Amino acid sequence: MVYGVRGAAVLTKTALSFNCSVRVPNAEVLRQTWARYNSADSIMSYLNNNGVRIYYEVHGTGTPLLLSPGYSSTSEMWAKQVAAISQTFKLIIWDMRGHGRSDYPPDQSAYSEDHTITDMVALLDEVCGTESKAIVGGLSLGGYMSLAFYRLHPERVRALLIIDTGPGFKKDAARDAWNKTASATGDRFEREGLAVLQSMSAERASVSHRNAEGLALAARGMLAQRNSRVIDSLERVKVPALVVVGADDKPFLAASEYMTRKIPGAIKVVIPNAGHAVNIDQPALFLEAVMPFLLKVNDLPAGQQKALL
Repeated sequence: MVYGVRGAAVLTKTALSFNCSVRVPNAEVLRQTWARYNSADSIMSYLNNNGVRIYYEVHGTGTPLLLSPGYSSTSEMWAKQVAAISQTFKLIIWDMRGHGRSDYPPDQSAYSEDHTITDMVALLDEVCGTESKAIVGGLSLGGYMSLAFYRLHPERVRALLIIDTGPGFKKDAARDAWNKTASATGDRFEREGLAVLQSMSAERASVSHRNAEGLALAARGMLAQRNSRVIDSLERVKVPALVVVGADDKPFLAASEYMTRKIPGAIKVVIPNAGHAVNIDQPALFLEAVMPFLLKVNDLPAGQQKALL
């Protein structure tokens, strides 16, 4: 099944009816994205979560959409999506601890999957209230953390948007290999500093961080995985889920297919000529892929999103 994305393959377990006439902003609108940051509907602020200041931005009004960045990237990675998404949604973007304009705690114990999830809870509480529900999503590490967030707080999630990521590993050997790479990434940041970013994918190469130490600590504490609890939880997801992956993001193609099979009713979109930074590599096609899904979820009354499953 193909919908709304030129040349993109979409896999689904049920035939869905989307409005595919979504207007994708042209180049001029995309150039005006950052200008929206000064609008009355935009907020740039900090929250304090147990002594750690977390930087966040809010753009637009409507149903909350919390988008989390990838490892060693920041809220800046969503620049080309802000204008379009904030027309309909309350878009919340943020910098993870150890990244960008958030705090860089010096203690390794301050960086973990659980700490990241508590930061996400604090963001929703701060911006939308403690009883709020949001569409939750992210790219790479941000996508994995979105799945982890749902596992612990399903009552806070209206839908999931999972981009260029994987759900972790069932086998200890595969997880150990991943963690060795995460540790090596931390070591490299300590040796070479922020210059490491220039050899990474597009969502990382142009971002601003205060130092490399936070990224090293985040690699060992947040990028590393301790167990299989997230991948084991996929079949228990009860909200609509869209899985997006770049056709050239080879390491995550199989993971995206696995998540599509395991999450009930999940949809997968493969975007052509895009790598790991799919929303940066193909910003217009990315919006064509996600906006019909988001608008469909937004049209459903709270508690009735199962119509998508």
